[in-house]
Amino acid sequence: MTLLRDMRYPTPRELGLSARALADEHPGAARLRQVGTSRAGQPLWVLSVAPVGPGTRNVLVVAGAHANEPVGGATALSLARRVLGDPAPRAGCGWHFLLCADPDGADLHRTPRPYSLLEYHRNFFRPPGPEQPEWAPSLLPPDRLPPETLALTALIDELRPVLQVSLHATDLGGSWVQLTRDIPGLAEPFAKSAAELGIPVENGASDAAGWPSPGPGIFVIPQPGSEAAGAFHPEDTRLSTWYHAHRYAGTTAIVEVPMWASDLVDDPAPHPDPRGALRMLAGRLTADAALVAAVRERIRSCSLPYEDPATAPLLRAVDWTLALIPRITVEWSGAGAPADATAAYIASIDAFGRRMSLRAAAMLLRVLRAQGHPAAPGLDRLVTGWCEEFAARFGARWVPVATQVEHQARTVLAAYEWLLAAGG
Repeated sequence: MTLLRDMRYPTPRELGLSARALADEHPGAARLRQVGTSRAGQPLWVLSVAPVGPGTRNVLVVAGAHANEPVGGATALSLARRVLGDPAPRAGCGWHFLLCADPDGADLHRTPRPYSLLEYHRNFFRPPGPEQPEWAPSLLPPDRLPPETLALTALIDELRPVLQVSLHATDLGGSWVQLTRDIPGLAEPFAKSAAELGIPVENGASDAAGWPSPGPGIFVIPQPGSEAAGAFHPEDTRLSTWYHAHRYAGTTAIVEVPMWASDLVDDPAPHPDPRGALRMLAGRLTADAALVAAVRERIRSCSLPYEDPATAPLLRAVDWTLALIPRITVEWSGAGAPADATAAYIASIDAFGRRMSLRAAAMLLRVLRAQGHPAAPGLDRLVTGWCEEFAARFGARWVPVATQVEHQARTVLAAYEWLLAAGG
């Protein structure tokens, strides 16, 4: 695949063109259709691969739900090609690939060839939670849901998938899988793939703190009524589109893969002082966020209104991120980490904190540069320094796009195989 050989992430437009060519190559077996329109009027494309034999099951693969996680579209196309060439996963099962759930956001996050963490953050964008297709139902009333969310939930209602897979990525760290229900047996092929491809397994992912873990890097979202330690996100995962498939007895797997790998997140050794470390990280995050907030306040009275289409999405995202940080630091400063927390868990928390303030600063820098604001050079130096410190602290090493895609694709196919083996 040219896009993979060129080490590039495909844009939404490129995804549509490649999917159209694939459907034309396989008439009758593959079909491309539009299932909705984004807020900015872009088409939402679904590529479907027909089952071999009676179609009794469907799998839905969702790419591009987070604008700053571009690998999913390439993985979706790679999976579609594999399924077309192998009758085994198509035996009585239709495969459906939503190529990009948020094309507007993807166009704002422009890093087709990120050679470094700094390059990745130069044109960084991640919308606030209410504007993210998968998260919106957990934060907004039904009458305010964005069209991307409505298209996704309608697709789930149509397909009633036995398995929904959401393809995600992390900027720096390791690979892990979140499940809305356990898929027994998945841990072994997942770990084998990661080892073969040289990708660390994030066995203490901050996103899944306190969740049941049937194997390294595999986390099962707690059932309603339970409390997960460290669940400091304002979103309720169980109200997201991940759980919409449960209406039809489906299971959702969220597959994360790193752009830059770090062995620190794969260290199972006990941390010598996890609670002290967490308090230190909370203090650093508070101080870093204050630096960004000071610049934000400095420009608040300037002519940078939310109504300006060039700056509005970025400013909303900056303000959302800065407002979220105090909730995180309160959590870290309170009960904090469990006494038996691992080095991997503290490393994952460390990375999470660094990226929060860095993302807010990077998006604010884009606004300042667009306006030619005199505060831009100072903020640029801050972003540059934070990126260099982040990469150095974690020994960041680039994971080629082809490797990211291969690991995600293997994990998706393994999830389907083991779900069927379990009677799903």
